[in-house]
Amino acid sequence: MSTRLRNALSAALIASACLLVPFGALAAWASYALADTGRYVTAMAPLAGDPAVRDAVADTVGDGIVRETGAGAPLRPFVRDAVRSFTGTAAFRAAWDSGNRAVHDAVLRAVREGGTGEVRVDLAPVAAEVKARLAADHVPFAHRIPVRHTEVAVLPAGELAELRRGFRALEVAGFWLPVAAAGLAVAGITVAACRRRALTAMSLGTALGGAFLGLAVALGRRLTLADLPDDVHRPAAGAVYDALTETLRHVSWLLVAVGLTVAAATWLLTRRHPSTPDPRP
Repeated sequence: MSTRLRNALSAALIASACLLVPFGALAAWASYALADTGRYVTAMAPLAGDPAVRDAVADTVGDGIVRETGAGAPLRPFVRDAVRSFTGTAAFRAAWDSGNRAVHDAVLRAVREGGTGEVRVDLAPVAAEVKARLAADHVPFAHRIPVRHTEVAVLPAGELAELRRGFRALEVAGFWLPVAAAGLAVAGITVAACRRRALTAMSLGTALGGAFLGLAVALGRRLTLADLPDDVHRPAAGAVYDALTETLRHVSWLLVAVGLTVAAATWLLTRRHPSTPDPRP
């Protein structure tokens, strides 16, 4: 095989590998991080102490308590402050984890096990925890908070089939895209006439892919918040987005750092030990 042909094949393989790097990282994150209940709950747990999330919970739960108890608008600020104070307790953190676990389990079960109806979650256990804590703190009207087996719809039936197809595709892509990227990279470096140059190109391409991934995460945040309805608490939604994509941001920076480090090391080795040209045609 001629040197020109080897270089062309190597460039094609390395370019393909570099293109797959950010998509493989994204698919693996969605498949192994978002689809794992334990990792999801762990990622969401710190939000129980986030001021924006606590404000959003205080507004939403406080308004619900006022409606259910008929306390009236004059007591709304007092009830909201009481709920806001409750969000700083260990009981709220436990209820937050329980609620997130219940929702994630329900959605994941529906996606993996099938079914055609909408996904509903019974939040009565969470409401019972909140009621017990408010009553212990002698919050007015706490005893009147109803704890019923109220099932809340978290996923419409019409979206379930599409979500199931996308989830199955992500499970496949989350494994095979990184494997394909690694295989193409190894093949591209192996067939190259100058392997150091090919390794440098692959390293720089990996760093560029990591930068592209980080840019996509930032752009996705802006677009996600811009598309939210007006009644959604945007600071809280932004905090949730940041918590869910934290691992992905770390991966993007890791790809940039590793790519640039390997490229710099290869360049230094090349300067110190120049490679001899391949005598084969």
